[in-house]
Amino acid sequence: MKDPRTIILAPIITEKSMSLKEKYNQVSFWVNPSANKIEIKKAVEELFKVKVIDIQTIKVKGKPKGSLRNPGRTSIRKKAIVRLAPESRIEFFETI
Repeated sequence: MKDPRTIILAPIITEKSMSLKEKYNQVSFWVNPSANKIEIKKAVEELFKVKVIDIQTIKVKGKPKGSLRNPGRTSIRKKAIVRLAPESRIEFFETI
């Protein structure tokens, strides 16, 4: 198994993700684009010591950037929305 710190890249802290946390006990993370749901589940459970019920993943396309002479795109990213068990909480998201 890969190192959990290479799978979970960063938390997503937006108004929408905070409302998901309050209503459905779901938290959002940017994850490694090559990671699958099983690896993400194991990484979240190992890093935060919580019980994961369900995971939804979304691939986010890169946005076009640059000028007419230097066209380019930002990199493709992957987002994971993780639903936790009712008794599970992640302290990082509770303090925000």
